[in-house]
Amino acid sequence: MLDNRPTLPPEIARRRTFAIIAHPDAGKTTLTEKFLLFGGAIQMAGQVRAKGEARRTRSDFIKMEQDRGISVSASAMSFDYREFRFNLVDTPGHSDFSEDTYRTLTAVDAAIMVIDGAKGVESQTRKLFEVCRLRDLPILTFCNKMDREARDTFEIIDEIQENLAIDVAPASWPIGSGREFLGCYDILNDRLELMDRADRNRVAETIEIKGLDDPKLAQHVPAGMLAQLREELEMARELLPAFDRKAFLEGHMTPIWFGSAINSFGVKELMDGIGNYGPEPQPQPTASRKVAPEETPVTGVVFKVQANMDPKHRDRVAFIRLASGHFERGMKLLHVRSKKPMAVSNPVLFLAADRELAEEAWAGDIIGIPNHGQLRIGDALTEGEDLRFTGIPSFAPELLRGVRAADPMKAKHLEKALMQFAEEGAAKVFKPMIGSGFIVGVVGALQFDVLASRIEQEYALPVRFEASQFTSARWVAGPKAEMDKFLNVNKGHIAHDHDGDVVYLTRLQWDIDRIQRDYPELKLTATKEMLA
Repeated sequence: MLDNRPTLPPEIARRRTFAIIAHPDAGKTTLTEKFLLFGGAIQMAGQVRAKGEARRTRSDFIKMEQDRGISVSASAMSFDYREFRFNLVDTPGHSDFSEDTYRTLTAVDAAIMVIDGAKGVESQTRKLFEVCRLRDLPILTFCNKMDREARDTFEIIDEIQENLAIDVAPASWPIGSGREFLGCYDILNDRLELMDRADRNRVAETIEIKGLDDPKLAQHVPAGMLAQLREELEMARELLPAFDRKAFLEGHMTPIWFGSAINSFGVKELMDGIGNYGPEPQPQPTASRKVAPEETPVTGVVFKVQANMDPKHRDRVAFIRLASGHFERGMKLLHVRSKKPMAVSNPVLFLAADRELAEEAWAGDIIGIPNHGQLRIGDALTEGEDLRFTGIPSFAPELLRGVRAADPMKAKHLEKALMQFAEEGAAKVFKPMIGSGFIVGVVGALQFDVLASRIEQEYALPVRFEASQFTSARWVAGPKAEMDKFLNVNKGHIAHDHDGDVVYLTRLQWDIDRIQRDYPELKLTATKEMLA
């Protein structure tokens, strides 16, 4: 985010890679759909809860997402808007999937935080915001659902400032709310935007005005509301900071837009904001140095693996954020973890579940590489340099359960399915040293339902999860002699994860404290960084 960075090649400079974060039901997926609509990527936006023949959303493509109306896996989409190329990553808002979201945020340069005008800052928003804070990501805020009864504008802004300890600069100001909601006054460009309630896929009409005293205002806004707007804006200019791009890029300030995503209102202004003010592709951290986007050699990092995006083919797609260079189809790249070259002959760009073959991609883009399990989360691809990208975490699960196939003859199939999900990062799979079977660990209970539903859908294997005697897991590392001593004594508590690392399964926090006391040289950790 520094000013003394060299200017980027124009193709790279026009890239904007960002994620959308929000509490469940704040309208994240709907906003994503409208982005695609205005980017010309789809002709008619789908609805999360589509009735009859109305279009389904593009970004919820797993069957369970469509049935329950929630997003459970992060999907990536690329499209052009004005002179920019947007790479948008829709993240799951469901708290049980926060790990997937966390990893996604390591692959983007900025985030859009969607909040519900009636509810303000909610628990999940706060959690996700903390993650952005750790990475100093610039954040743009969109206050959604202004066409329903919403809270006082100042109250919402106050809540963001107090809860999230960040300065808020209004980029637009709502005129009325709920049934009375007319539109917004665009502060950055001195324009009046009126909402058209009739056609949800139409872009709102914009009226150019010169400041708040322009007589044209009175033709469109009733006198009472106009007086209130002038008064509120005067207070806002006194009390709230003006938008400052430098503070925004450093992560100290967030501009806020007001609108209603389902009515396509306020979305275009938000997109203009990302294009005009959002960060260009940023340098990515590795263990040895920072990789700058303008470097010529191609480098990239896998931040997510999605299995079976196309249920007809047992395929697995690794989502890769390009950190530098100009990638072309058919290039040979070095897979750093295995030290083997990989010819990337069929990379794909995503429009949610539709994929197009990518002929080329630039730093900042997100591409998918279909593979049969060679690529894992955290893997680096380079043109020969030995790089290890840092900062992609793996969390210790909070819930552990045993898993069995309803048909005991299918145990082998179950193992294959579980390994696939472990590599995708959808769950942790532990193989205990003693006894048969597997223990599956997840961050939230809903993940068990998703796993059971996906194993049945994708592998035709009914499974059941059973209570496990263990409640938490810690990764163990330390000198070999000490490890061997520890393993011999605690065989009943030891398992290995899908990478073969040693995991200590326990029932009580007391066990963890005891191990740390008895084996001071060993380290028990609740997160593991996914290094290639």
